[in-house]
Amino acid sequence: LTKRLKSESLKSDFTIDLKHEIALYIWDGGDGLPLTPVPEFCTDRVGSSCATSFQSSLPLCGNPVKKEDIFVAVKTCKKFHGDRIPIVKQTWAGQAGRLEYYSDYADSSIPTVDLGIPNTDRGHCGKTFAILERFLNHSHDRIPWLVIVDDDTLISISRLRHLLSCYDAREPVFLGERYGYGLGTGGYSYITGGGGMVFSREAIRRLLASKCRCYSNDAPDDMVLGMCFSGLGIPVTHSPLFHQARPVDYPKDYLSHQVPVSFHKHWNIDPVKVYFTWLAPAEENQAGHKSRRGLKEEL
Repeated sequence: LTKRLKSESLKSDFTIDLKHEIALYIWDGGDGLPLTPVPEFCTDRVGSSCATSFQSSLPLCGNPVKKEDIFVAVKTCKKFHGDRIPIVKQTWAGQAGRLEYYSDYADSSIPTVDLGIPNTDRGHCGKTFAILERFLNHSHDRIPWLVIVDDDTLISISRLRHLLSCYDAREPVFLGERYGYGLGTGGYSYITGGGGMVFSREAIRRLLASKCRCYSNDAPDDMVLGMCFSGLGIPVTHSPLFHQARPVDYPKDYLSHQVPVSFHKHWNIDPVKVYFTWLAPAEENQAGHKSRRGLKEEL
């Protein structure tokens, strides 16, 4: 494997699903080494024969962060006001202490904030940096944390509050699901936007002080942010609890070993059902939805 790495270039510039990509590289189209299962590496039931174990509970390093200490920014646009925003309000928005919807159109019925940035079909870098500027310069009470999500992101704010107890907002923190670009040739890591991007106020302060900015409004915001933070020497922090895709896009066994914080996309699913199956606090399920058995199996 070492010889191959030295003599062959990687087939893709992007690193997305590292475990899958490593397995494919080792397999080498059937010409590589076989993967050997070792049952003593345990992820489920821990027995006397286990050499390792896996902690599948939600990390908690102290008291959960107060919901008022997390500002949630939802990126949207006029064409999705009627279908996606009602899903946000029906599912996770009630958990958020501070939340605003940022759009290309001011709609008082939601309400949305028009940032003055034209909507783009992809990238959204201009909109994201406008949100960062607004948070740093105009948000009240110097809120320590900012979370930027898409309007089709499903997220558990209560689980995020637990997770953030393990981080210090006085430090530059940039947290989410990490992807990579050109890592074999001096590239950079970045947080993929769909699963949610979490920033400490200090990270945003250093970023905006650096003058690193979008090269266009439709540049890929997550990749530009990764490039900027890399240049500043601020690490991108990966958490496997954030997900760029839907639950159905992952192996059941993989999801059974974690307490997820987010999923992304409404395509070909019932997003309300997905939220209350995978992400809702127990009290929400009891109050508004029938109990679902076989939590992981039904999807």
